[in-house]
Amino acid sequence: MRIRQHVNPLGVHFEKFRGAKPRFVAGRPIEVEIGCADAQFLFERAVVDPDRTYVGLEIREDLVDLVNHKARKISAPVHAVFCQAQLHMPEIFGATVVDRVFVNFPDPWFKKKHHARRMVDATLVEGIAGIVRPSGEVFVQSDVWDIALDAMFVLESSGHFVNVAGEWSFWREGNPYGVRSWREQNAEETGLPIWRIMFRRS
Repeated sequence: MRIRQHVNPLGVHFEKFRGAKPRFVAGRPIEVEIGCADAQFLFERAVVDPDRTYVGLEIREDLVDLVNHKARKISAPVHAVFCQAQLHMPEIFGATVVDRVFVNFPDPWFKKKHHARRMVDATLVEGIAGIVRPSGEVFVQSDVWDIALDAMFVLESSGHFVNVAGEWSFWREGNPYGVRSWREQNAEETGLPIWRIMFRRS
């Protein structure tokens, strides 16, 4: 199956939520990856800690179908949701709170005219703040300096989060979760620098 690498998140097609909401079990911790792609990161997290629910938010519907098919096939506690994350998190989660949110290597949209399509902005951060429990974690990784710096700026400026590494500081202790997305694996193998930030909900 051929899957598009990039999708314009500002398209009218994505304004209305048309995905399937996951079912949450009371008392079971939840982790969310925004822009999960093939959900390699979440599937590996599910092996490390199978007693949690893993939710991937993804704007490419074909990838959502592939992830959910794989999850059913191997009985993994992973559920991908077709959505535009900046718009639909309140509708997906409602009053449910999550332990962790991951943003792993979001599309950089390098051209200046496409910067409005970048995922980590003030709107997304407000949505994250609305679902993460107090002291819950937000972890962002990118191999693009501008993307990492922009993410730090909106998180620092929101008033909802505390930078674990110290104000305006990058997280320098590597990936603490013991699993890697495909992009992280590729970046490490090719020697690309990775910029990481770790915040906790106030």
